[in-house]
Amino acid sequence: MEAKAIAKYVRMSPIKVGAVTDLIRGKDVKEAFAILQYTPREAAVVINKVLKSAVANAENNFALDTDKLYVSEIHVGQGPTLKRFRPMDHGKAFKILKKTSHITVVVKERA
Repeated sequence: MEAKAIAKYVRMSPIKVGAVTDLIRGKDVKEAFAILQYTPREAAVVINKVLKSAVANAENNFALDTDKLYVSEIHVGQGPTLKRFRPMDHGKAFKILKKTSHITVVVKERA
């Protein structure tokens, strides 16, 4: 039995979020929360929220034991890119790409 949570359209680059997701993949939920709490990146705050949601889904929807849960899957996909332009000299324009991410966390119960 598994429970999952998805955060869509997070205004962060998938590469920056992916660096934090690699830290907690395969870890127990309590250990993952401890790692995220002391990780000095803004992505850790967002991933912490998604992980809390996945644990709550496991507890409330599937009646899983929260002490036995671990992060079985966590992955980041690229969402739509917001395109902005900055005016430059001589009538040129500089393109600014603001990337978004979709974060998926799946927790399972250890046997």
